[in-house]
Amino acid sequence: MRAIVITKPGGPEVLQIQEVADPVPADGEVLIRVKAFGVNHAETHMRKGEWPEATPVSGIEAVGTVAADPSGVLAVGTKVLTIMGGLGRNRNGSYAEYTLAQAANVARIETSLDWTDLAAIPESYATAWLTLRDNLELAAGQSLLVRGATSALGQAAVNIASDLGARVIATTRRHDRAALLRSLGAQDVVLETGNIAGQVRELVPAGVDRVLDLIGNTVLRDSLQAARVRGRVCQAGFLGGLGPVPDFLPIADMPSGVQFSFFGSFEIGTPAYPISAIPFQEIVAKAEMGAYQAKPARVFAFEEIADAHRVMDAGQAGGKLVIAGA
Repeated sequence: MRAIVITKPGGPEVLQIQEVADPVPADGEVLIRVKAFGVNHAETHMRKGEWPEATPVSGIEAVGTVAADPSGVLAVGTKVLTIMGGLGRNRNGSYAEYTLAQAANVARIETSLDWTDLAAIPESYATAWLTLRDNLELAAGQSLLVRGATSALGQAAVNIASDLGARVIATTRRHDRAALLRSLGAQDVVLETGNIAGQVRELVPAGVDRVLDLIGNTVLRDSLQAARVRGRVCQAGFLGGLGPVPDFLPIADMPSGVQFSFFGSFEIGTPAYPISAIPFQEIVAKAEMGAYQAKPARVFAFEEIADAHRVMDAGQAGGKLVIAGA
């Protein structure tokens, strides 16, 4: 089969299409014919050699059809999505014609969405759903600040939170993205400068109930200051880089009573965060109805994978980048 291989750590040019052996499913695995897959920031770090684990064939999510299931649970041709479960980390991932996924990390999906539209959903919406409903326990009527809201994950979070009935304040580095964020459900849009807690408190004087921080350590102190007493902050991304928080001092940097947690999407599909706990069919149905605007920002051909990574590296994705299957 054809696969996109990381030939060595480096820039997008190291991603090369090669012929590799067809994967053969064992018990507990499902062979999937990949119809489309999303491109994620984690895969750019894997490509650069910055991730602790990475396989030659990257890709942490995919949508497609079942090519073989030794258990007989899923019939050949069944529409499915797969996410995590070691894909791209300790087993070759979805940047290929076929991918071999753990059965526990495969979800059957009934949908009329195009493959490339469906591929915009798995990682972004699963992560957004878990951070909002689990870490943050967001409820209708609460206020939520989403930092890094124009990222694929950020847009999914704005969609889900707005649909849930929360008041969403979204940040972006670009004025021209404000209309997009409002169309997704954001009530207020704040220009991201890295120091926006004061502006947020002008909108919500007591501080917001919840903060979803996708920028990461470069703005963590500021995110904590934007939360109300007994509010919650969840960090789930590192758009600002992987560097640590220098000289972090809880007594000075964390307001009393504010709860801070982290969520790594690589946990999706583990016993603690099983695929079965994520309502993928409901999420896909909302996308079909337009309640969630889960469209890819750009679609690339399989042969254009390096171009997609260049766009991601340049911070110009503006949402989910999707690759059509080989």
